[in-house]
Amino acid sequence: MEVDYSSIKTIGFDADDTLWVNETYFREAEEKFADLLSGYETKNKVDQELFKMEIQNLNLYGYGIKGFMLSMIESALDLSNNQIPQATIHEILNLGKKMINQEVELLDGVEEVLVKLKNKYRLIVLTKGDLLDQERKLERSNLLHYFHHIEVLSDKKETNYLNLLEHLEIDVSEFLMIGNSLKSDVLPLLNIGAQAVHVPFHTTWQHEEVFVNENDFKYLKIKNLTDILEYLN
Repeated sequence: MEVDYSSIKTIGFDADDTLWVNETYFREAEEKFADLLSGYETKNKVDQELFKMEIQNLNLYGYGIKGFMLSMIESALDLSNNQIPQATIHEILNLGKKMINQEVELLDGVEEVLVKLKNKYRLIVLTKGDLLDQERKLERSNLLHYFHHIEVLSDKKETNYLNLLEHLEIDVSEFLMIGNSLKSDVLPLLNIGAQAVHVPFHTTWQHEEVFVNENDFKYLKIKNLTDILEYLN
């Protein structure tokens, strides 16, 4: 695809599943949660009810592991008709704590890309989720020194991006966003006049899935983050 990034001065990176592995750990926790609830419902039913609970609670808890933990507990209570043993609640809490304490696993090529771009562009991280958890992961990633700014957003909609770019005095025409989610990292940027690159991750949360006719939108889709160097160098 022909793209022109000659006007780009600032590049924004999503964090989870763009810089490091994230969604994989949620899927693993969901599998274990379904096992814990297997005496009450089928795995398919447990998965469905947990997802419904997560979406229902988004406005209360936002994105991130802590909200996920609370949704698992609430789902367990509902599915068991409040009969879930305290020991199982404790195991559910431990699932969440294990996720929080998970080592950060960088995706292939991340540091190579940041090294090559840091002196040519203003690099920033734009992620959503729990502030403390995202700050912890950024610290463990050893990537902080590559970025001029870190922003943890409550959501990634057009208004969120516009407000942040205005605050940072970044012209939308000079901004490029790179991320794994069409819904959060690509389409909102195109809608405000910025540019975006889609780097799909092999696992996507159901809430982030969106189906569009790619011919209706002009954005670059790459297989690996290192592929962006062909277009920016």
